[in-house]
Order: sequence, then structure tokens, then C-alpha cells
Amino acid sequence: MKSAAPHIFTLTGNLLAERTLEFAAWSPGKTQRATRETFQVGGKGINVSKMLDRLAVANTALCFTGGAPGAECETWMRAHRISLHAFPTSRPTRAGTVVRGGEFPETTFLGPDVAPSAAAIRACVDFLDAQPDAQLLAICGSMPGWTGADFDPLRAALERWLQRGTLVADTYGPPLAWLADHPLALVKLNATEIRTLVHDHTPLAELLAAASARWPARRWVVTDGPGDVWFRDETGPPARLSPPPIREISPTGSGDVLHASLLKSLFHENLPLRDAVARALPLAAANAAHPGIAEFSLTGL
Repeated sequence: MKSAAPHIFTLTGNLLAERTLEFAAWSPGKTQRATRETFQVGGKGINVSKMLDRLAVANTALCFTGGAPGAECETWMRAHRISLHAFPTSRPTRAGTVVRGGEFPETTFLGPDVAPSAAAIRACVDFLDAQPDAQLLAICGSMPGWTGADFDPLRAALERWLQRGTLVADTYGPPLAWLADHPLALVKLNATEIRTLVHDHTPLAELLAAASARWPARRWVVTDGPGDVWFRDETGPPARLSPPPIREISPTGSGDVLHASLLKSLFHENLPLRDAVARALPLAAANAAHPGIAEFSLTGL
């Protein structure tokens, strides 16, 4: 009998209260007046959950929210019908500003990273431990404070999760280094992140082969901006596919859109990795060709 598809949980460790200011024209060193302002919640796991919603995949976004920015983020997510479980933290959620328009490329300004409090991490651990077996957890984005003692309970919880569920990662820095030593079902990262992990600047095919040989993850997918996407599973050598050409508007979140599509194809539809990457590439390209994240039309894709 075919097993049920896993419920997907995305964990965002570094939520972002983000405002986008749009300008007809702007230049450094002067007072600027925007023509339009919008608010959105950033963070890789939130982006993945938004796209999973678009793909009709049941999921829950897990995140840490603090202070007035965190409350605004939670209100926005609930208004946008994102299924979430927020763990209150004593530290205000970080803020950021996107500047778009005029002759300059889109530019993002991020506030300092904010590590969740020990109590918030403990609440997250209790939530994860309470979930039924055979579910999927995606660790998404940065995890400020990862190497500190406050994160010891979460690291232990992830060890337990691996014994009864599926764990995937799209992260970098210390969390990636720790997670890479574990039998993940999927590692999705970009070219910069894999070079940081492997500490090498050889071509991506060689890096991917080296990573696959050294670490126990079953599948690897490596993006490189608008370039080819490299991938490898347990059955063959590194391979690559090219995304469709587009006129780029905003690349922000395109990797997260690709990640969401991979999760659906691999873990809900049991597609081979090549087929999953091929299906995800048009979605990621469509995201880059539109403003916003996971807000493009799915017609024809």
C-alpha cells in the first residue's frame, strides 16, 4: 500500500520584516521619495511555504517572532493564509528594506541577524518532538546563534527527527557544516555555499562530486544564479540542466521557489531527481521574471 505523503514543515531561523520602496528614480546621497511602499515577510522558509501553498502542498511554516516587527510579520502571514506556528522570542525580529526602480539594480538592506532566545528554541524543540513520525522538516536559511549552547536542544531534536522522519536543508555557514554530517534526504544550496562548505573553487561538477563523496546526503542540488543547476543523487555522476531564458526583474526568492517545487516532486510525487529539477526550473525562472516572491502566474508552467 502506498504510504501517505509527508506533511512538510519549514523552519526559518532568521525571519525578516521587509519593506519594499519603489522609485521612479533615485540616487545615493539625496533624500528620496518612494512612489509605492509594500510590506512582506522574508526568510527562506517562509518563501518555501508560500510556494508550497501555490502548489497545493500541505505545509506549516515554523518561525521565531519577537517585538513589534515580529507581531507585524505574524499578522501578515495569517492575513495571507500561511499556515504557521510562531515561537515568541524576547528579541525583536530583524527588519529590512528593498529599494527598487530607477537606473540602479534592485538593492536589499538587511538589519542585523537576530538569534532566537533559549526559551523560543526550547518551544520549537517541544513542537518538533510532538509531531507524528514520517513527516518532513526543511531547515531554511541562516540560523543566528547556531554554535551557542542555546541551540544544543535543537541539534538534539534534529538527531531524533532523523530517526523517524525526513530532514532536508537549504542553509549555510555553521548549520550547513553540522547538517552535512547527517544523512539528509536533500541538500539544496547555491554555488557560493557549496564552495564555502568544500573550501574549494574548482568547477561545480567537481565540487558536487567531492561533496557527494564526503557527506552522506542522498541528493544534492546546486544553483548558480541564472546559470545551470547542477545536481546529483546516489545513482549517477553530477549532471546539469539549464533554466529557460527570461528578462530578470527580481531574482529574490527564486531559489526558494525551486526548493519548494523539488520538495513536492521528490517527496509527494516520488519523481527522479532529474525530473524534479526539470520541473522546478521554469517556476524559478518565472519567479525571477516577476516582482515579489511566489506571486507569478502558474498558467502554462
